[in-house]
Amino acid sequence: MDWLIDHLAVIMFFALVAIMFLGYPVAFLLGAVGIGFGFLGVAFDVFNMNQFANLLPRVYGQAVQNPVLVAIPMFVFMGTMLEKSGVAETLLHILQLMLRQVPGGLAIAVTVLGTIMAATTGIVGASVIMLTLIALPVMLSKGYDKSLSVGTIASAGTLGILIPPSIMLVIMGDLMGIPVGTLFTGAILPGLLMSALYVVFIIVICIIKPGLAPAVTGKLGPDDERLTVGMVVRGFLPPSFLIALVLGSIFAGWATPTEASGIGALGAILLAIANKRFSMAVLRDVMTSSALTNAMVFFIVFGATLFSYVFRALGGDDLVAELLKAMGIDTGWEVLTFVMILVFIMGFFFDWIEICLIVIPIFAPIIGKLDFGTFIEGKQIILTWFAILLAVNMQTAFLTPPFGFALFYMKGTVPPSVTMMDIYKGITPFVAVQLLALVLCMIFPEVVLYLPRTYGFLD
Repeated sequence: MDWLIDHLAVIMFFALVAIMFLGYPVAFLLGAVGIGFGFLGVAFDVFNMNQFANLLPRVYGQAVQNPVLVAIPMFVFMGTMLEKSGVAETLLHILQLMLRQVPGGLAIAVTVLGTIMAATTGIVGASVIMLTLIALPVMLSKGYDKSLSVGTIASAGTLGILIPPSIMLVIMGDLMGIPVGTLFTGAILPGLLMSALYVVFIIVICIIKPGLAPAVTGKLGPDDERLTVGMVVRGFLPPSFLIALVLGSIFAGWATPTEASGIGALGAILLAIANKRFSMAVLRDVMTSSALTNAMVFFIVFGATLFSYVFRALGGDDLVAELLKAMGIDTGWEVLTFVMILVFIMGFFFDWIEICLIVIPIFAPIIGKLDFGTFIEGKQIILTWFAILLAVNMQTAFLTPPFGFALFYMKGTVPPSVTMMDIYKGITPFVAVQLLALVLCMIFPEVVLYLPRTYGFLD
């Protein structure tokens, strides 16, 4: 009985993981497990009933009154509205023309498009569905291998979770007490590194196996095939305008991420109007979708706040530290490697937000106190680096079977000729590329820390 009482927080963690496999909504599950183990703590006299009185003010102060989280509904609205604006279709056609002489040029064009759209949407579901609808029919009609096509689209679509403005980074910044602008600047180079590694892989595999991506011939679209300066300007100017509005205003210090999210939402509306895609029906559809996504995110934040409060009150932080030491894992690099492997394995079974809300409250306080050498000193620097490593790692959660959400988004959109096995086969090498990017960011921390240091976010 004494052992049970001393390890109540550990049992609480494993109970949460086990019950998640039953399919209950994670938002309600987090709060229910937290409150349930709070009452167990009262029964075992390790949790005071009066501590429950702190739960409501904690939820209210951490979620309802938190101005940072206001950015989430605005970024969701911006991404959803941009999906309706027609910018992506025009841009893909231009990229096809620009890259048609390069091996795998059409696949590279999709990757570049995914990178650009990631910097304007930040919503994986919208990006994957949009790229599948726009690019997959073209790739299949040009004779591209099905697995390469779906792998390229799925991996490019998931860049939105890493490249700013990312909803995940907003939530992580709030959970870890790091300014969102710091995480946004830290994620830019890792996101571009990931995109560049995708491109290198596509070029290499298409040189080795030319049959995977035949040279594009014939008419590419409704416009003339001759690339003109006007076409490039019309294609690249609108997304560049939106990126400059959102990210440029943050990096220049003109606006906070919360204010920039509102600017981005307005910019997305203006682009939809300019492309004659805006109507009251579209606005109503976008607002409904944004409201549903926003409600889901905030319910999870509420539940995670309750869970982490009870977990810490039961001594969870100390127990995890003792457990790691008992396993012989006590140096900074050993703990970091352990957490990265744990997060990757969890990605096979859980969504990123579930992993984020389980791992960060438990391991961030521990990681922040460890030693990683003179180059990575200071709690703020360590936690910023750790947060971006988590973000790079959790991108794999969208692609790894059996519960990769990008795979489900894609399967619901692809034609019947593309099977789930084609999708699994296609994403496997791209997951390996993502892990390579993670290792590079661990070995070379400056990939993450260079821009935040340069712009003074880590002074």
